[in-house]
Amino acid sequence: MPTSFEKRRTAFGESLRELRENAGFETGKDFARAVSWNAPKVSKIENGRQTASTDDLETWLSAVAAAPDVAEKMRAMLAGVHDAYVTWKETVRAGHRARQEESVDREARARIIRAVEVGVVPGLLQTPEYARHTLLAHAELHGGGQDITEAVRARMRRQQVLFEPGRTIELLMTESALRHPIAPREVMLGQIHRLIAAIGTPDVRIGILPNDVRLPYPLMHGWWIVDEIVQVETVTAELTVDDPDELAVYNRLTDTLWGSAAEGDAARDILAAAAVRA
Repeated sequence: MPTSFEKRRTAFGESLRELRENAGFETGKDFARAVSWNAPKVSKIENGRQTASTDDLETWLSAVAAAPDVAEKMRAMLAGVHDAYVTWKETVRAGHRARQEESVDREARARIIRAVEVGVVPGLLQTPEYARHTLLAHAELHGGGQDITEAVRARMRRQQVLFEPGRTIELLMTESALRHPIAPREVMLGQIHRLIAAIGTPDVRIGILPNDVRLPYPLMHGWWIVDEIVQVETVTAELTVDDPDELAVYNRLTDTLWGSAAEGDAARDILAAAAVRA
């Protein structure tokens, strides 16, 4: 099934093809010659296999002499495509604080927050020291390490939602996040004790997927469900999913995973054992 991003990019490409044909360019090759592009680029953009840049769109609009209202519609469509798939390099070019502040605002308005994390402790439960190490690791790969201290402070502000009533908050993580630590021993010990203390927070459900439990589906990445959108982090980018059918799939899988999770005292036992090993 195509993703939200793929659907948006395909629809955008089809709209560009209609503009090209209505302007009298019978083939993509004709259009490519007119704008000094290679023909495969036109084909890939029209068939949703390549994302057009803002400059690409402006070149296209100029070549087809698009009416002002049509041009604005196409710019809005492309913005939607770009919003659905943003590379980390783009996101953190100016630093990590802004991305954390986006989460502060989004989660402060949210009624439902459901997180599934595979290799890291959920941000809403991280200690400042653990958060610093995760953000530094991210900056080492993608850049944007100039404001880590401010980014950590913003991540800590996100945690205020844990103590505000009227929300559904479910935070599920794998035991492997503790078995493959991102931070030094003393930091991991502090993080483990923070998790132990957090279990039992009113209106906050916390669970751990044990290493030896049989899972109903292979976990290839984590995700966050915030009201009606899903955010998925890959190594290179962050995807925003708002398709209702996809949202339903993520919610269904999240429900299923909770059936395999350790909660309460069982989760505390896993954390206590992790502290001994740390």
